[in-house]
Amino acid sequence: METTSVLVAGATGLLGNEICRQLSTKNLQVKALVRSATDPVKIGQLTKLGVQIVQGDLQNIESLLLALRGVKTVISTVSSMPFSYQPGENDVQSVDENGVINLIDASKSAGVNHFIYTSFSKNIDLDFPLRNAKRKVEKHLQNSGLEYTILRPGCFMELWLTAGVGFDAPNGKVNTCGTGANPLAYISFKDVAKFAVESISNPAAKNAILELGGPQNLSQLDVVKIFEEALGKKIELGQMPVEMLQSQLDGAEDPMQKSFSGLMMCVANGDRIDMKDLLNKFPVELTTVKEFAKTFA
Repeated sequence: METTSVLVAGATGLLGNEICRQLSTKNLQVKALVRSATDPVKIGQLTKLGVQIVQGDLQNIESLLLALRGVKTVISTVSSMPFSYQPGENDVQSVDENGVINLIDASKSAGVNHFIYTSFSKNIDLDFPLRNAKRKVEKHLQNSGLEYTILRPGCFMELWLTAGVGFDAPNGKVNTCGTGANPLAYISFKDVAKFAVESISNPAAKNAILELGGPQNLSQLDVVKIFEEALGKKIELGQMPVEMLQSQLDGAEDPMQKSFSGLMMCVANGDRIDMKDLLNKFPVELTTVKEFAKTFA
């Protein structure tokens, strides 16, 4: 008889890999759902953690049913954005929406008990493809009859406080989204992974939506000051005006470009999350922006 196990979809991504790492320290059998085209180096990293690799395609229900044998909990962090995006093949429609819905349906058929899904903060509320896909999946999961946990993290520090989005503090140049004055609940992806793992056994996660932020609500301008202190240097400030971001959102035709512009608009608008009540139920010690900034020093 096969041991009760957890299947992680999106295991080769930043968050999924960290969830696998944390799960590997528990007394659980961990499976990682991967595509046939997955980078062998990433598969090797998971294998070293003691994770069992199972192949499956989100477009192929039969392959998912095979991968889900013996699985009692599914954790999905899978997304086409930003690194595996291929228009028409591996994109928002086929992966983030249809693919995850297929995984939910297959999980129900395979007798899975609990489905943990990573979505977006409730404050990500503009009309763009990735946000719309995530909200549609949330509703599908809630109506599926499966026990569910929906994780709704705010801005990941490791993504939104890096050069790729204009926050290049180590090189002394930051472009804020909008004025940079609206508070955001920056959270480390490692802390989101802790909530995912804790949700497997914590009764407070049963059929619940968890809004996840860091220990403080800080504006982009607040964060710049924290980085200046950590790096011991002045940072040159620029700005991506809201009008410019709105224009990009309106003008983008590619779903990935439209989604990225939409996310930047939401950052400009702010994303305040109060963690006080949730932390009473979940024993997670949250990483501060100051601690994150020190890693660049």
